[in-house]
Amino acid sequence: MSEPGTPQEYIDTLAEPRRGDIAALDALIREAAPDLEPVLAGRMLGYGPFHYRYASGREGDATLIALASRKRYISVYVLCSTEGAYLAERYAPRLTGASVGKSCVRLPRPAAVDTAVLRELVGRRPGSARPMPRPPDMRDPRAAPDGA
Repeated sequence: MSEPGTPQEYIDTLAEPRRGDIAALDALIREAAPDLEPVLAGRMLGYGPFHYRYASGREGDATLIALASRKRYISVYVLCSTEGAYLAERYAPRLTGASVGKSCVRLPRPAAVDTAVLRELVGRRPGSARPMPRPPDMRDPRAAPDGA
């Protein structure tokens, strides 16, 4: 079997019930953030691709939101910050049933999470949220992140 080349092909490679869960989350993200282009980003679905370049010269590609099927949960990555804090982390108290890190929401059972809160999180618009500031340059641990 060849590697998936589109978001739908990625979803089609998954077994049920995960396929249905990912398809429902994909639809939720597309509805809440219709301006973010859906793409295949490695082994994840991505939304809102962008290119970044650090002052050190390191550069790469990422997406503002990503959705990944993991062995024990589904990960929703939200690479945005607002008012100096990671956006996903700000929603942690309202995302009961999920495990939330700085920019990752892990959903062991997607049905256990309030989809209205998840929709609000992924639907934040530019102006109220922006891509995360870059981490400090790894060569100089004293360097401050951009935007700090």
